[in-house]
Amino acid sequence: MNNLILLPVFIPFVAAIIGLIFRTLPVQRTLGLIGMAAATISAILLLNVVMEQDYLVLSLGAWQAPFGIVLVADLLSAIMVLISCIMGILVMLFSVQSVDNARQKTFYYPLYSMLIMGVNGAFLTGDIFNLYVWFEVMLIASFVLISLGADRAQLEGAFKYMVLNLVSSLLFLAGAGLLYAKVGTLNMADIALKLAIQPDSFLINSTAILFLISFGVKAAIFPFFFWLPASYHTPPTAISAIFAGLLTKVGVYTLMRSFTLFFNQSFEFLQDILLILAALTMLTGVLGAAAQYNIRRILSFHIISQIGYMIMGLALLTPLALAGTVFYLVHHIIVKTNLFLVGGVIEKVKGTGELSKIGGLYRALPFLALLFFIPAFSLGGIPPLSGFWAKFALVKASIDAEVFWITAVSLIVGVMTLFSMTKIWAEAFWKDAPEETENKVEPKTLKLMYAPIAIMVLMTLYLGLFGQGMFEVAERAADQLLNPEGYIQAVIPQSTEAISKL
Repeated sequence: MNNLILLPVFIPFVAAIIGLIFRTLPVQRTLGLIGMAAATISAILLLNVVMEQDYLVLSLGAWQAPFGIVLVADLLSAIMVLISCIMGILVMLFSVQSVDNARQKTFYYPLYSMLIMGVNGAFLTGDIFNLYVWFEVMLIASFVLISLGADRAQLEGAFKYMVLNLVSSLLFLAGAGLLYAKVGTLNMADIALKLAIQPDSFLINSTAILFLISFGVKAAIFPFFFWLPASYHTPPTAISAIFAGLLTKVGVYTLMRSFTLFFNQSFEFLQDILLILAALTMLTGVLGAAAQYNIRRILSFHIISQIGYMIMGLALLTPLALAGTVFYLVHHIIVKTNLFLVGGVIEKVKGTGELSKIGGLYRALPFLALLFFIPAFSLGGIPPLSGFWAKFALVKASIDAEVFWITAVSLIVGVMTLFSMTKIWAEAFWKDAPEETENKVEPKTLKLMYAPIAIMVLMTLYLGLFGQGMFEVAERAADQLLNPEGYIQAVIPQSTEAISKL
């Protein structure tokens, strides 16, 4: 049963390698879709097993932790792997019709599979060095994907994306080196155990800051966010959508993992810093969005503002706050990916995403209007959609913790988010279409692009109307994060005696 944890990583890898061998586009496309479907099934099975057993650990090469490479699945990582695979197959399906053949022929599907492999590997790894390796797998695949087509805007955006992420990786490597110098191990559970026994190291706070900066760049928190809106609007929509949905969430996940597992002893030192960064991230993102009049630029800035809510939940570090953060992660991955896909359909039909050049879509494409309305107003926090419950949990957690200033910031940002979504609705859908514009593509020919959007809309509705079960799972995941002894013991069974003394 432990081998199940390997499948969400191994299956996309096999699909990518075979796709590189058989270079014809139909074969690569078919392998990509079959591989993502199989990975999704394996992720569902993995979550079911973790729901029953709490933790699943695989020691590769029969080398037991902390000496060998381990893959570890708890509820948080299993949830993230599942949502990663679901988004992976839906956006890949969208790619079939939305990405031009010239780009698809340049190994688009193998690269896409490699990207999902790297994301899942980052969620499941149990040691710091291999987290770095999975970051580099993601970076290489994402850099090639974001630069496919090689027009000037894409290359400029890809350059900014690459440079900032390379700097992030170097800082992470430096932090990992400092941590290894202190504790003599890179296994996450072993690091947590040794720091719990010997927490008074002068290196720990400096390492925590390096990790915060490194993961903060990847999560696009203030002040490291500027690479994201400069790059996410340049590639084809499908690539922007999968980046928007998943890549920044890997940064949030690694922040949650590290600051609850092995930096929890020094968390008080960082708590105020994280709260301030969360507030500034929310405000800069939402203000940046308010100044934009291009759909993808607006949505890109709103990635930043919504990341601020997740950092706020981590900073509060209460059971409700962490449960709200886990729920927010799932909600935002679905909604943000979906909004980028809707924007892609608009660009395909009208030939542009500039709000000043489009209009009348409510009358011309009423079904698309509905598909935009639900995720957009979920992002804005309108009840009973999923965004309302996610924000409600975090706001209540901040009130319970009596951090009222962050409550005020989160509510103001929520109202301004709704303003941005209303602006897109009013400009693109409600106002009359400019007389000189005409459809570049017949909307009826884009049925394959509508299908994944509709599925995500149904997921959003389900989370909003029947999300209690998901929130209960999120509460269990939060409990595991707040009580890392279970994680440590699952990875290093011989640590039971040491844990009992903590």
